[in-house]
Amino acid sequence: MTLTLPKWFDLHTHFRQGPAMASYVQAHLDMGCAGALAMPNTQPPVSRVSGAAQSDDWSIESYSAELRAAGAEAFEQLIVPLYLTRQTTAAMIREGSASGKLRACKYYPPHGTTNSEHGMPMDDLIGGEVLRAMEECGVILCIHGEQHALSGPDYIDAAQNAETRFYTERMPRLLAAHPRLRIVCEHITTRTAAEFVSAAPEHVGATITPQHLLYTLGHLIQGLKYHLYCLPVVKFQDDRTALRAAVIKAGQAKFFAGTDSAPHTTKATACGCAAGCFTGGCAPQLYAMAFEEAGADLASLAGKELFERFLCSNGPAFYGFPVSKQTFQMEKASSSAVVLDTPAGPVTPLPVGLNLEMTWRLV
Repeated sequence: MTLTLPKWFDLHTHFRQGPAMASYVQAHLDMGCAGALAMPNTQPPVSRVSGAAQSDDWSIESYSAELRAAGAEAFEQLIVPLYLTRQTTAAMIREGSASGKLRACKYYPPHGTTNSEHGMPMDDLIGGEVLRAMEECGVILCIHGEQHALSGPDYIDAAQNAETRFYTERMPRLLAAHPRLRIVCEHITTRTAAEFVSAAPEHVGATITPQHLLYTLGHLIQGLKYHLYCLPVVKFQDDRTALRAAVIKAGQAKFFAGTDSAPHTTKATACGCAAGCFTGGCAPQLYAMAFEEAGADLASLAGKELFERFLCSNGPAFYGFPVSKQTFQMEKASSSAVVLDTPAGPVTPLPVGLNLEMTWRLV
């Protein structure tokens, strides 16, 4: 069986900074990726819209130029969100939107994930001028939806976790205060988040990673497979079931691909495990495996249509750009990922870290 699909868009990924950027960009191009939304939690962060790079921050303009020089010029679309910090102003939003450089902003819970120490609590944004300006200008808010500053027992237990608390306590307030704000709930992991997005207005969508469609907390803990450690962490079987049901619902337009692919040359560190699964080069194969495990028959027209919606068309429709006219092919056949050698050191893709033989390959 061979699938011919429009080239797809990864609407949440990390290309980092420095000499390895070109390797990470090329890994995306090699897997039929037509464009990307490149996360701004770089070192230093992307916290201005325009101007030259400085020692303590990048601008969207300067970081985009770095990416293009590293090979991202080959993408049909390249979106770099603005990292929301306490220095972000409503005037910055309006001017950036008018210039065409600002299409999205990224919310990070303070200290909630890699390089998120510049973030601010959602309570400090709700009802404020920055989000009002985004609402007026049609700038999309990309959300890392976890409640910050929780103790270990509150961060995750059988009844609730940082994500469920965010979607029950913060998101309803956010929508009530900013009813026209376009929102992408990124890398959702729970039934609570999936049901919230499904019931929300049409201008609220969500990305889901391949690892959250494939794996559960049991997979991570059994043998302590640290290459599967990412934030938000993979959750329980009921959560995975809800995510799978959301993506294979006929005609669904709210859920789309965003891998959160995050390269680390060192995963296990002296102070813990670096968060992030690297799926450059293998994400479409993993998504295809997840869709099949969810019950989609990719050999059928209906199954292919479900997969194509999620991977290739829902994201462009939400962000307001066309589906790619170029195509790529996948074949139902076994394949293996390989360690990516970069100038910064080797990066282990998720299938290698899990000793996983994939059941799809790129043609």
